[in-house]
Amino acid sequence: MSAEDLEKYETEMELKLYREYRDVVGLFKYVIETDRRFYLTNDYEMQVHSVQGEVFFEVSMADAWVWDMYRPARFVKQVRVLTFKDVNIEELNKSDLDLPENSGFKG
Repeated sequence: MSAEDLEKYETEMELKLYREYRDVVGLFKYVIETDRRFYLTNDYEMQVHSVQGEVFFEVSMADAWVWDMYRPARFVKQVRVLTFKDVNIEELNKSDLDLPENSGFKG
């Protein structure tokens, strides 16, 4: 497989992933972004832990969708993330989910 073939494959996979995201995002209430992954979920719990002066975050989610083009199944029943890096949690505003009419994206 040439570098060009690999790049084309990854581009197609990213487009497929974006289309799946677009189809499922309306089903979820929260976006959770960690240093390694991007999740959609309706239910989460976050705990902040401190051990010997080091702070880390534990985020648990139920019935989540994960942005990862290398996973064969992106819907997961339970997720537990431990990280020393920032965790960004946003509540989705349903009006933000609509793409503008003239966005130029033809997906």
